[in-house]
Amino acid sequence: MRHTRIAFFDVDGTLTTDTTLFRFLRHYLTAQGHAPHVYEQRRRRLKAMTAIGVPREETNRAYFENFRGASAATVSRLAREWFAAELRHGGFFNEHALAALRRHQSDGDVVVLVSGSFPACLEPIAAYLGTDETWCTPPEITRGRYTGRLIRPPMIGRAKAEAVRLVASAYRTAPGHCVAYGDHVSDVPMLSSTGSAAVVGGDEELRDLARARSWLLLPGAPAPLRSAAGAASPVRESAS
Repeated sequence: MRHTRIAFFDVDGTLTTDTTLFRFLRHYLTAQGHAPHVYEQRRRRLKAMTAIGVPREETNRAYFENFRGASAATVSRLAREWFAAELRHGGFFNEHALAALRRHQSDGDVVVLVSGSFPACLEPIAAYLGTDETWCTPPEITRGRYTGRLIRPPMIGRAKAEAVRLVASAYRTAPGHCVAYGDHVSDVPMLSSTGSAAVVGGDEELRDLARARSWLLLPGAPAPLRSAAGAASPVRESAS
């Protein structure tokens, strides 16, 4: 009997050439009528948290404070518009990782997105890619509005490894029969929990680990350089 093989893909920096959380935040704030400097201020705050060593899980929590009081329906609508605009501009997906995902689909594997991003951003991406499941960070929504808090811890670090365990169990397959793709050291728990793994781009620390563990190395891709209006921009969004 053929056991189900599952391919787990991180999204930001792995499947995509940039960070969905921040690409979308820029779009969201612009749509709400904020001047460009508002986005830059909020982005700098999160970067400063990272620079002083605040854990990635905490910067992720802080990110969702940007949506406190926002209508969930409006956020979802703007996320669909944002993704459609990204597709029009091009360069959104890392073609190397995307080709790997398509190969898994052709082979009949289950493809699961595992991301610190959130449903509003990921749903249009998952629909476009035709993936099977999405495990991500769950913002709290009460009476149709974001509270700025999370229901559970962010889908980062050990949470991704737990997602692998739970999904594999649901499909009655062994994690050792699965494969994971990631680009950041915070993906190591997920990459280590499957039988094989691939590092996409990534810093040298992660690539050295990949070589030591005989993981596949895939090229990264340059981020699309655009302003909120879609014009060329010298600023590259980076992961938190």
